[in-house]
Amino acid sequence: MDPLCNHHDHASDALYRRSFELVTRRDFLRIGAITVGGLAMAPFLRAAPAPNARAKAVIQLFLFGGPSHIDTFDPKPQAPADFTGPWRKVAPTNVSGIDIGELLPLSAKHADKYSLLRGLSHSTNGHETATYMMQTGTKAGSGLVYPSMGAVIAYKMEEAGLLKSRQLPAYMTVPVAIGRFSETGFLGPKYRSFIPGNLADPIEAAERERLEKRSALLDNLDVFGHSHKDVFEEADHFRDQAREMVLGKSRDAFDISKESPRTRELYGNTEFGRSCLQARRLVEHGVPYITVNMRGWDTHRDQAERYKKLMPELDRGFSALLTDLAQRGMLATTIVTCGGEFGRTPKFMTEPPWNGGRNHYGAAFSWAIAGGGFRGGQIVGETDARGERVIKRAISPWDLSASIYKLLGIDPDGTLPHPLGCAAYVTPRQEPKTATAQSGKKGGRQQAAPGEGILKEIMPV
Repeated sequence: MDPLCNHHDHASDALYRRSFELVTRRDFLRIGAITVGGLAMAPFLRAAPAPNARAKAVIQLFLFGGPSHIDTFDPKPQAPADFTGPWRKVAPTNVSGIDIGELLPLSAKHADKYSLLRGLSHSTNGHETATYMMQTGTKAGSGLVYPSMGAVIAYKMEEAGLLKSRQLPAYMTVPVAIGRFSETGFLGPKYRSFIPGNLADPIEAAERERLEKRSALLDNLDVFGHSHKDVFEEADHFRDQAREMVLGKSRDAFDISKESPRTRELYGNTEFGRSCLQARRLVEHGVPYITVNMRGWDTHRDQAERYKKLMPELDRGFSALLTDLAQRGMLATTIVTCGGEFGRTPKFMTEPPWNGGRNHYGAAFSWAIAGGGFRGGQIVGETDARGERVIKRAISPWDLSASIYKLLGIDPDGTLPHPLGCAAYVTPRQEPKTATAQSGKKGGRQQAAPGEGILKEIMPV
């Protein structure tokens, strides 16, 4: 039994909360100049993959709030109407035997590129805990606050020496952070996600002049810093990198206006579409982990009306990203995932005050996964006829994260450096199935949700 620290690592909660704030262009140089934690960037890249890696990068499309699995990737057309809701039809895909929700016709044309994980389960119905589990690939209640996958990947690539002298952060989030969990956990703010904010907008001449003057003023005031070089050297590094991203060539990575009209039209002029396009550009510029957060999926009420907007935006952005990556020869080395923190209750609630909605549901839900070595055109896991429970090939959040780590050349059983010397692993260690959950006991080890290990069904042989 490995030792676990009997504490919760929340001493820096205020700092974690600040990590979710957007950084505007005007704040960018000022923050980079006055504090290392303000930018909190890992060493920068263009990173080569680990020697045994199949994938170089991950784009996570996170549908915050939880999409309905029945209405997206696990339709149940034969279920009663109070389960199917208003959409009883399916969209046949380009892979025989695989159907998805009728509101995703564009994505249906690309099923050969992705596989559907229909057996996901963590039995957690709270946004914060479910988001933590899906973003970190770690069970809650272990006594340690674990870092997100993006932070782990940034740390491991730095540890392997893959991020030296690079210009962009290793872990980025567009267009906004969701703020529901600590991205860095015990790894600390150095590895948190960087949010570019409005860096994607063309910079006006007047604003460039103001920023250049501010930067020059900071240089002139840096006498104290240069007299204490050992203390301020790292802060100077962050400031220089910030200046480069705002005023230098690195800023091109964020600028989707440089794409052709045809490419921009492919993704659509929506926040989600633009963010997917920006994520593809960031991968091209060497960023290994990008989260694209799509808001609005917490559809307790009026789901039918809300899905009229959400579903076409998701369908267009997801299908465009797969198309674009494949055409550029990038899909083979770029993992794309798409899903939320949980699903929605299979039964469609038509009574007031819901007026047609679904509540949180962690017992059974779906994600799509493509690229980076994962085989497409497959289904992993199965739910019952009403989508209420997993009946075949249960998948835990750590099964998913371990599979992604493995394709990136990161050992899922490797360790992480907890500052207090606790036992900390990249993914949870296997525990006996007879273990008793002790979430209410200090330092207790919690039994994992059902899962059957890495996704061998769709992994390279």
